[in-house]
Amino acid sequence: MNQHQGIHTVEHIYPCDVCNKSFSKIYNLKRHKRVHTGERPYRCEVCNKTFSDTSSLKVHQRVHTGERPYRCDVCNTTFRDTSSLKVHQGVHTGKYPYHCDVCNKTFRDTSCLKAHQRVHTGECPYICAVCLKTFKQHGHLKVHERVHTGERPYRCEVCNKTFKQHGHLKIHQRAHT
Repeated sequence: MNQHQGIHTVEHIYPCDVCNKSFSKIYNLKRHKRVHTGERPYRCEVCNKTFSDTSSLKVHQRVHTGERPYRCDVCNTTFRDTSSLKVHQGVHTGKYPYHCDVCNKTFRDTSCLKAHQRVHTGECPYICAVCLKTFKQHGHLKVHERVHTGERPYRCEVCNKTFKQHGHLKIHQRAHT
């Protein structure tokens, strides 16, 4: 907690040349720039999915191990990461503490609020390196990139048919039940 509170008092002297967000440490700026470049240097050895930072890789690896170390004190539901637990706890409190200054819509977490705010600003910070198409959300860019790579990472375990999007696999799987 003390380390976190330091970010509010430390001078942010390393600005991003793309979006002008600034950081107190050069390492954090370098990690942030991957948002704009799409660089994902960390790879899961099980499924080859890539990540922009080691902490995201570590949380992802819990998908394969089944580890869910964070537990809700109210209902004992477990989660892979603290942010998911925090979002879940809004179910019990009914609170959505983050609100949009433009339209007053409320959100459970800051990442959803930031993604929503792009509706108002029109900002599309994620750019396809192949065709230069822009996106408001990183996930939409990753799905789009599969148009160029032909990657189909989601496989039906019943018939081995592959899909570019997880949702399409889930819809397909209904045909087998």
